[in-house]
Amino acid sequence: MSTLTTPFPGTLLGATIAAVAPRDATAERAARDRLDRMTKPLGSLGVLEDVAAQLAGIAGTCPAPLPAPAAVAVFAADHGVHAQGVTPWPQEVTAQMVANILAGGAVVNAFAAELGAEVVVVDVGVATVLDVVPGLLDRKVRRGTADLSEGPAMTLDEARRAVEVGIEVASWLATASGSLITGDMGIANTTASAALVCAFTGAAPAAATGRGTGVDDPTLARKVEVVTRAVSRVTERPTTPATALAVLAEIGGLEHAALAGFIIGAAASRTPVLLDGVIAGSAALVAAALCPTALEYALAGHTSAEPGHGIALRHLGLRPLLGLDLRLGEGTGALLALPLVASAARALRDVATFDSAGVTEKSG
Repeated sequence: MSTLTTPFPGTLLGATIAAVAPRDATAERAARDRLDRMTKPLGSLGVLEDVAAQLAGIAGTCPAPLPAPAAVAVFAADHGVHAQGVTPWPQEVTAQMVANILAGGAVVNAFAAELGAEVVVVDVGVATVLDVVPGLLDRKVRRGTADLSEGPAMTLDEARRAVEVGIEVASWLATASGSLITGDMGIANTTASAALVCAFTGAAPAAATGRGTGVDDPTLARKVEVVTRAVSRVTERPTTPATALAVLAEIGGLEHAALAGFIIGAAASRTPVLLDGVIAGSAALVAAALCPTALEYALAGHTSAEPGHGIALRHLGLRPLLGLDLRLGEGTGALLALPLVASAARALRDVATFDSAGVTEKSG
């Protein structure tokens, strides 16, 4: 792609978008052919056959390598909209939960340990100054966003820099990982997610805004009103890279920006990326507008209890692998889907074909 048509010329974001190539169609066709010849009824693995073919297309070879080891990047940031009372949790909980993850005490740590996955925490915008400890990457763009209900959450430059944080982390982790998993931590980040879902899909705030960490009815009503005010400043649906970045800066979060970059960076590295819940889903909407081809490398781990997540996934055309009514974040739902993805890859690699096993195929 020439620099004349590449968005954001002279930036890491622009160069990464230009580096993203479609999945390998030849490898994908080979995977479909092998799946049809394997010792099982035609199409009997259902969605897992789509996953196996997608993995082959991502890797450019059939069978695809197993998506291991996996690495979870938990992008952490705070939100100025917290001042609007959209959550009962104090803002300092973001930093406290970051410390808990780094100490190994969070749910994401338990799930990752069960699967042998690495967990890395990236401070892209926590309001508190965090101590430097093993497992923490200090990539702070600013100390939390501004209040998105009152004006732009961040500048265009800050939004681009946060996206590039995600690109850098994905590129780094992909060198030693078979798959990447999105994680997030940020009190009030479901408010920004709902705003992004509305802006990118046209959904109504009342339909896309959920209870997050379990807010009561008055708080939910206030949250819907805040999202409505924020989205009212977005006058047209973002469909180009430039407008996508502008809307991200207007109503998004720093972790949303980093996750969008993480998805694009994974695609540029030809590495599958498993998406977690509504934070990742709203970030994927941004990534798809910045670089549509990047979504070819993404798998939806699950659909969460947050209504905006299902809206985002349907808009993106992504089918979730699990539906467990989770609403935790951190990367937990995507981690739970990892064994399904690994099983799809292993089946494509290890299951015999009718001819190699000497099994008679169905007649007719």
